[in-house]
Amino acid sequence: MARSARVQEEIRRFLDIGAVQVAELDLDGDEAVLRPGPGSPPVTHGEVFVLVRWGGRPVGTLLARVPEGADAKSVLAARARAECAPAPAQAHAPGEAGGSGEASGSVKPPYTSAVIATRERAGQLARALDSLLAQDHPRFEIVVVDNAPETSETRELVERKYAERVRYVREPVPGLAVAHNTGLAAVRGEVVAFTDDDVVADPRWLTELTAPFAADPALGCSTGLILPARLTTPAQVLLESHGGFAKGFTPRTYDPARPPGDEPLFPFTAGRFGSGANMAFRTAVLREVGGFDPATGAGTAARGGDDLYGFVRVLAQGHRLRYTPHALVWHHHRETWRDLETQAYGYGAGLTAYLTAVLVNRPALLRAFLARLPRGLAHARALTAVRETEGGGAPGDHDVRTHPWPRRLSRLQRRGMVYGPVGYLRARRALRARVEGAR
Repeated sequence: MARSARVQEEIRRFLDIGAVQVAELDLDGDEAVLRPGPGSPPVTHGEVFVLVRWGGRPVGTLLARVPEGADAKSVLAARARAECAPAPAQAHAPGEAGGSGEASGSVKPPYTSAVIATRERAGQLARALDSLLAQDHPRFEIVVVDNAPETSETRELVERKYAERVRYVREPVPGLAVAHNTGLAAVRGEVVAFTDDDVVADPRWLTELTAPFAADPALGCSTGLILPARLTTPAQVLLESHGGFAKGFTPRTYDPARPPGDEPLFPFTAGRFGSGANMAFRTAVLREVGGFDPATGAGTAARGGDDLYGFVRVLAQGHRLRYTPHALVWHHHRETWRDLETQAYGYGAGLTAYLTAVLVNRPALLRAFLARLPRGLAHARALTAVRETEGGGAPGDHDVRTHPWPRRLSRLQRRGMVYGPVGYLRARRALRARVEGAR
């Protein structure tokens, strides 16, 4: 097929992607409770992306079609009971707070600071803060870092609506890692959790994300589950049908003393561990490794990679990382094709930028990196390959796609990977120039 014809076909396929409803279904014995996703209308007929819970805890997702005139709850509950019964590892996760079936009640989570970095998105921020203030965690604080603001809108929102319940900190230097480091310096909690201003946190998010730190003194980092808040545009559905930000429904601990046999690139494939919209660190550990590299992250020439850098630095220091799907946030994915192009390029750039940052700041890892490089190149080729559909599946499944991944996005991701080290070095120079100019 000629390139122009192929491009037109990709555009047609993209525009043909229909909206999908988002809902959550909580099963407990014979009882079933169906709720729309955050900000979504009640479920009706048509295609529905469903988070399935058993006794309140997330155990899986499914994509189902509700026939016109049918009872949505009955249709979805029947599918969920047939396909999403929790495995023993999900129902009783060893070593995880609440793994014996209790909702983390046997382990008291530590005093926690929740940090949100934001820039000129007061409307989204308010939605995220409302969900944080509804957390069931027994003792926590919220810190908003206003990153390189151009207006006073964020400060006025915090002061007007949230008063003493939220602390406001201003960081004039742009960059997500810089803002997170400012939050890290300001927090008082034993554990510091990070999320974004475009999420809605499940009421148990902070408890589930931080209780593992009380259960495991060697734990340095934890990450959680990220699901789509809405699937109303082709871009949102396409992203989620190729995995989105989800890392599955099986809890897992990554231990540098016992590298996982199924992860030959460990710890350099940090994207498998989690994402920056849902992560927490033992505060002393993150401070010990120097926080995040300020030349990484959105808002810098590096485009991203700050969260991955943090994961690898903590693991390289000998601390464990815990992924728990029970710590859930709902993420508002970007909405347009242009957003997807920006995101694909940024992901590629952030990936190689963070690897450059790790090797610059921790040269001792160079030997291990070089030993993994051949497999790493093969992994990169697979990561950026044009991914065709394989039939069936639901958004959120990593190995089953409902829509093909366009070549344009694959090419942009590869270009980003080539650019990443250059972007990182540019960001370092820009930071150095700022520091020298401020003297």
